[in-house]
Amino acid sequence: MKVIKRDGHMVDYCPEKIEQAIQKANMEVEEEDQISPIQIRNIIKYIEKLGKKRILVEDIQDIIEMKLMSMGKYVIAKKYITYRYTRELVRKSNTTDRAIKELINGENEYWNTENSNKNAQVVTTQRDYLAGITSTDITRRFLLPEDIVDAHDKGVIHFHDADYFAQNALHNCDLINLEDMLQNGTTINGVMIEKPHRFLTAMTIATQLITAVASSQYGGATITLTHLAPFVRDSYNVYLRKYRERQLTEEQCEKFAREDLLKEITDGVQTFQYQINSMTTTNGQAPFLSVCLYVGETDEYKEELAMIIEEVLKQRIEGMKNEKGVYITPAFPKLLYVLEEDNINENGKYYYLTKLAAECTAKRMVPDYISEKMMLKLKIDSNGDGNCYPCMGCRSFLTPYVDENGKPKYYGRFNQGVVTLNLVDVALSSDKDMETFWKIMDERLELCHRALQIRHKRLSKVTSDVAPILWQHGALARLGKGESIHDLLHNGYSTISLGYAGLYECVKYMTDHSHTDNGIGKEFGLEVMKKLNDKCKEWKAAEAIDYSVYGSPIESTTYKFAKCLKDRFGVIKGITDRDYITNSYHVPVFEEIDAFSKLRLESEFQQLSPGGAISYIETPNLTNNLDAVMEVIRFIYDNIMYAELNTKSDYCHECGYTGEILIDENLEWYCPNCGNRDHDKLNVARRTCGYIGTNFWNKGRTQEIKERVIHIDNKDADEDYEI
Repeated sequence: MKVIKRDGHMVDYCPEKIEQAIQKANMEVEEEDQISPIQIRNIIKYIEKLGKKRILVEDIQDIIEMKLMSMGKYVIAKKYITYRYTRELVRKSNTTDRAIKELINGENEYWNTENSNKNAQVVTTQRDYLAGITSTDITRRFLLPEDIVDAHDKGVIHFHDADYFAQNALHNCDLINLEDMLQNGTTINGVMIEKPHRFLTAMTIATQLITAVASSQYGGATITLTHLAPFVRDSYNVYLRKYRERQLTEEQCEKFAREDLLKEITDGVQTFQYQINSMTTTNGQAPFLSVCLYVGETDEYKEELAMIIEEVLKQRIEGMKNEKGVYITPAFPKLLYVLEEDNINENGKYYYLTKLAAECTAKRMVPDYISEKMMLKLKIDSNGDGNCYPCMGCRSFLTPYVDENGKPKYYGRFNQGVVTLNLVDVALSSDKDMETFWKIMDERLELCHRALQIRHKRLSKVTSDVAPILWQHGALARLGKGESIHDLLHNGYSTISLGYAGLYECVKYMTDHSHTDNGIGKEFGLEVMKKLNDKCKEWKAAEAIDYSVYGSPIESTTYKFAKCLKDRFGVIKGITDRDYITNSYHVPVFEEIDAFSKLRLESEFQQLSPGGAISYIETPNLTNNLDAVMEVIRFIYDNIMYAELNTKSDYCHECGYTGEILIDENLEWYCPNCGNRDHDKLNVARRTCGYIGTNFWNKGRTQEIKERVIHIDNKDADEDYEI
């Protein structure tokens, strides 16, 4: 017989533990109230005669209480109940204390690898994690119902960011309204920030605003360079006036003003890059920032915007220096390049920018690409118009929204939070019975729904005073002091996300086919996705809250889910025999498929993940084959809304090797040139959750990275390229 513990793990049945627990209660009562060794053995025999293959530890304790009461041993029964309750409190306290101790001592695997962009050894990150451990404990004991905590522990669902949930003021991710704050002024820490009059000043202020906003939330944020373009013209006019005052010819004035402007753009972009990567938020990390590069977002300032985009791409191609002074690939900001008619065709005015973007992608893994053509087809607002806008952070997309003036609004909107459903667990729990599968699916979706409602209700108590930069000073709203944010949580202004993970394993188990197969596998996969969307529509209609299906990144949770599945169902070949499960709708990393087939197939599933999705292809070094990069970019434009190319961009401090740092059979990273395995002397950059990670990963994610197949052939690739 197996005993299922409270955290979902199974252990062998041990009658001695039952005897010890009863004896402890026995020793605390008078002799006449005690039970005999024979009576204890009879209780144990009763449990064993039930003949169960698996039994919950709570059920064993319930049986003991029932048998003690039936024997008339009310005093010892009361002692046992008190003992049981006390043990529960101690267990929870010990779990929190142990987690804190392990974090401080650097012994906690979870916190050490929880996020590949956080270093748990750094004091600012530790401070955030210490608060997170406390928040998680409070969330589990006081804020969530027991069944949701239990489902989370067993890996049935994942209640994201419990380490921030104790603070009801925090939301997930957003599109920062930089235009409002820069044009109309704002306030940081009680200090008024007036409208800047030059580009360099605007870029400097922008980084301060981004850091302040990122410190008031827990997810990713996105800005657009379009909001900075007007200040390029302001700077040009400043220089033009300066030279006109010197009574130079108009031709000379324009020439010199442009030269000065280009220098200022270079300085401004460099300042922005340094600031974003060196400033630390209250979360103990650089802001998780994405930057949108979309020439079509403005008509008035196209030329100025194109100048900024060009400089951003050039500086990103160069990279940033590590502590040895070697140029490497920085993690932030993530760049989002929008493909449109003017930059995708060879005769397009801004085609030169796309060629520059391709060079940057080949060397630095960014930018990622959003197809205006595809997005306009998929994001239809209430006016019947198509919309194109960036994701919030790495992949979370807003639903189209039209304001009171009938105009689409993107910036200043946000996501309330995420709860993710483990689709693999639904499938395995059904034992391949389709009727049972859909029944369990409904039950699990309602569990997710209740968890999401808890997130929403907690945010609905927030007033603008808790984060003035967000709600009072323009980042997300201009509410008055003490005003509730309640209205911003309804009717489409913000979204709330039903996440999902493991579609591949779910489909494979239920149909014996991958969802990449054109037939029963793909059909069933699409049916599952439609079910998620139908539920979101149902909830939205009933509550006026924009529930949206979200392809969860689950950077560390992919490992947790895999471990929980093994504990609950054992090792099932092709389903639970790895230390990770597949993210969202993705083709599994180990499946051989070419880049174009992968993107074409995933585009069908991406359409059914409107709250967030990203597709990728793995490539070899393409720095000497930019034609291949351009071919993929054109394919993205015509076929899929949002995609990225993953290459390798690593460096070994020991020998100076530049290329791909490898992973051995024991899932340890090493330099193929000198054998160096010291993480502190290796710069490794890999895409793991939409962002580029640079601080290594847990065992499950490392295995997933190791097993990634290349999706595009490149016989001319140069293995040892210069970073």
